[in-house]
Amino acid sequence: MMKLVLVLLVGWTWTSSALVRVPLRRVPTIRSQLRANGLLEDFLKDHRPDMFNRRYAQCFPPGTPSLRLGRSSEKIYNFVDAQYYGDITLGTPEQNFSVIFDTGSSDLWVPSTYCVSQACGTLHRRYRAFESTSFRHDGRMFGIHYGSGHLLGVMARETLKIGSLTAWNQEFGESVYEPGAAFVMARFDGVLGMAYPSLAEILGNPVFDNMMMQKAVDEPIFSFYLSRKTSSSNTQGELLLGGKDEALYNGPINWLPVTAKGYWQIKMDSVAVQGATTLCSRGCQAIVDTGTSLIAGPTVDIISLHQLIGATPTNIGEFLIDCVRLSNLPHVTFVLGGTEYTLTPEQYVRKEMFGTKEFCFSGFQAMDFVSAEGPLWILGDVFLTEFYSIFDRGQDRVGFATAKHPTEL
Repeated sequence: MMKLVLVLLVGWTWTSSALVRVPLRRVPTIRSQLRANGLLEDFLKDHRPDMFNRRYAQCFPPGTPSLRLGRSSEKIYNFVDAQYYGDITLGTPEQNFSVIFDTGSSDLWVPSTYCVSQACGTLHRRYRAFESTSFRHDGRMFGIHYGSGHLLGVMARETLKIGSLTAWNQEFGESVYEPGAAFVMARFDGVLGMAYPSLAEILGNPVFDNMMMQKAVDEPIFSFYLSRKTSSSNTQGELLLGGKDEALYNGPINWLPVTAKGYWQIKMDSVAVQGATTLCSRGCQAIVDTGTSLIAGPTVDIISLHQLIGATPTNIGEFLIDCVRLSNLPHVTFVLGGTEYTLTPEQYVRKEMFGTKEFCFSGFQAMDFVSAEGPLWILGDVFLTEFYSIFDRGQDRVGFATAKHPTEL
């Protein structure tokens, strides 16, 4: 499949003044909803936990006789634990959709009105091409294969709005087949990818690239503030398009260069447990991914980490921790660009209530994902909740600063 890569020059001049805030709502994880309804164990019997994060995708040109993939590229997206979503509109007049703003992928897709799967039922909104005067037919088909199923659809072009920003003639996918329980229980309708164009499976420019080309944003930057689960229901996360918000973080920004322009991939110096035991001791690569709920790493390292924090494996892929022991558990520190980012047990352990009983689950997950630069770690929402993240396409870098939460704002 041909890839379209857009090269951005650092010296571009930005003449617009658009800076748009997109509220991000946090909801119970799909995994916890499955568990609460007694469905998780049966679901995981057929779909190993590590497979939820594997995606294979391919675009098909007109006239393709079969939807069988000729080749595949492996990507990361955790549908089972997706938590943060916001709103967009497509079409004229506008049709509303909730999407995951995902820095671990580059494509935009929403369900089509012609979707035949249970996942496209009454809980999810579907795009109605025949009602939009700005709809443009594309003709190509696309397919995305997940460990728990696959997604098929057709491609189109449409007017996209995020807040007051508009991307004209935006390529996107209309899904017509979404098997799997994870899609059925998802609170979001689709996904809006925010990684580099080389990661895109739908030919054309990703959404943020289109906005930069059309000079819809003030700067070639977007940033994320993710709310904590323990915050009040009125506290929302935020995606800021076109800049960063100094009111949402403390201290200086630590900038790290992107090492491979596909994912937002950076170099990680090391991972330390209680400042002593060191993982990734010679440095390793990491992906900054808003679409993955947990922190993932190579199996050998995550097994060692779980042993150090006293996590016990279950028969459905979860790692349990004794809630009474939280105050005695070690801190886990990620060193990025010489700066330490420390997570306390209260920050890397997820608490969930089932009836009157509280359970504590590890926020770390084993996943063997290898790139040309070696094994990759994934810094997902467990990490990004604590640290404000800034994604700079102008200078190809990612910035981190300590996030301010409600008691600090």
